[in-house]
Amino acid sequence: MAAGVKHDYHLVDPSPYPLVGSIAATIMALGGVAWMKGIFGLPEGTSWLFFAGLAGVLYTMAAWWTEVVKEANRGDHTPVVSIGLRYGMVLFIASEVMFFVAWFWIFFEAALFHGNRTLGSIEEVQAAWATFPPKGIESVPAFELPLVNTLTLLLSGTTVTWAHHALQVGDRKSAKLGLILTVILGALFTAIQVYEYAHILDHKYFFGGEGQENSGLYGSSFFMATGFHGFHVLIGTIFLAVCLFRLMGKGFTAKQHFGFEAAAWYWHFVDVVWLFLFAFIYVIFGAAH
Repeated sequence: MAAGVKHDYHLVDPSPYPLVGSIAATIMALGGVAWMKGIFGLPEGTSWLFFAGLAGVLYTMAAWWTEVVKEANRGDHTPVVSIGLRYGMVLFIASEVMFFVAWFWIFFEAALFHGNRTLGSIEEVQAAWATFPPKGIESVPAFELPLVNTLTLLLSGTTVTWAHHALQVGDRKSAKLGLILTVILGALFTAIQVYEYAHILDHKYFFGGEGQENSGLYGSSFFMATGFHGFHVLIGTIFLAVCLFRLMGKGFTAKQHFGFEAAAWYWHFVDVVWLFLFAFIYVIFGAAH
């Protein structure tokens, strides 16, 4: 902590990264629109603007978080500051919970109140939504790849807890091993989900038979819920991989390792969300009629 400081709070130095990150995120968003639809005279399929913005975002993340690590190593993260960091992570995870509530909400609305769609005048829609999933849609078997992924995430939750406990007691070797296993399991989950999506699209699970014109809501809610969760798994895997590199580079101590602790919290959140996804979207409301 800087000499002469008489309080427990860390007053950060002026930083360019909030502005740089905002500009990069804006460029990435506009690039996404250009890639999908075209914008500002750029034809559809133009991808370089998106990747330029993505590079700026990744640079911001790496540079900004490196500064945060340096602050921690300097001793700027006093107990009071650490409490603030923990509150911030808790609020971030709470916001992520509400994010997934939206996708569960639309899926539950379709699953529980699909009968309301039979009140319309279009006979094809009435016939399709008389049951859920809609008529003609082949749902994903819950006790095949989804079950494997469930076991994979549950196992990863135990390995990250093992790694965290090992670090707390000063057993760095076990902490490294636990983190390595967690990262491998996270990567395995992502690989299985990519294969599952390819299988869904190849076999047209949500787009077959008489219900083809009615598959949009079911397919969209399924892909939004499971796809965004898969994205969170990918982010969590990267988060844990960075913690692994820091641990292997002599970072973290038994008393100071909030970066790893935050990653473990995030990973447990990802685990819990998947349990709800598996139980409701795959098993309870995903069973084919």
